[in-house]
Amino acid sequence: MNKFKIVILCLIAITNCIGQNIITDRPDQTESSSVINCGAIQVESGILISEDNNINHLYGPSTLFRIGILKNLELRLLSQYEYQTDNNSLSKGFNDIELGVKIQLLNNEIKPVEIAFLSHLIIPSGSMGMSEHQIGIVNKLCISHRSTNKLSFAYNLGYNVFHNSDTLDNSNNQLTYSFVSAFEINNKVNIYIEPYGEIITKKPTINQDQAITSNINAGVTYLVNKNLQLDYSFGTGLDNQSNFMSIGCSIKFE
Repeated sequence: MNKFKIVILCLIAITNCIGQNIITDRPDQTESSSVINCGAIQVESGILISEDNNINHLYGPSTLFRIGILKNLELRLLSQYEYQTDNNSLSKGFNDIELGVKIQLLNNEIKPVEIAFLSHLIIPSGSMGMSEHQIGIVNKLCISHRSTNKLSFAYNLGYNVFHNSDTLDNSNNQLTYSFVSAFEINNKVNIYIEPYGEIITKKPTINQDQAITSNINAGVTYLVNKNLQLDYSFGTGLDNQSNFMSIGCSIKFE
């Protein structure tokens, strides 16, 4: 009987650990305040088409790998392949790799509110003509609230630092922000709208008019099952000439 009770308790613990639906960091710009459960691997991949000041970009695929190593800690790897066209010339290759971690600092189910901290190291490892030749550190404080069973809010505040990979001189720093409002249509479909942007705090050669950018995007996610999600999103610049459209798929392996 005691052995039977132990088996039942183990099964309940496993169910509680892996039973939750997939929570992704795409397609919006706001990183979630959740981390994936220990032992799980999550792959979030998509194709994005964008136009920025008459330069066309195709990112395909852009893939984020997330690995849960502790209860409140995940490792992250971001890799993307880009096609870029400008004045009928084509450039293609891998962008610089990003390695990082996300740490969940608070998960209050009574409020409910979640807080996490995310940090990525950008390594100048991209293909010739695609690398930014910069060492960068991307930092974000990720906070989320659920006001009702259907409506939730999340926002990120970030500070990024970039250095030239050859001279290590500081090239520019960025303050970033995003705020997403999401609404659950049903247990499968969610929609969202999100303003986001950045403020360049140090780049002596840049015009003041170009130092601040503001954008907005919206999208929809469809939960196929608890470990598989599809998404579609689109966005545009509010004070700049840019727009994008993206489709993607995220899957969790437990």
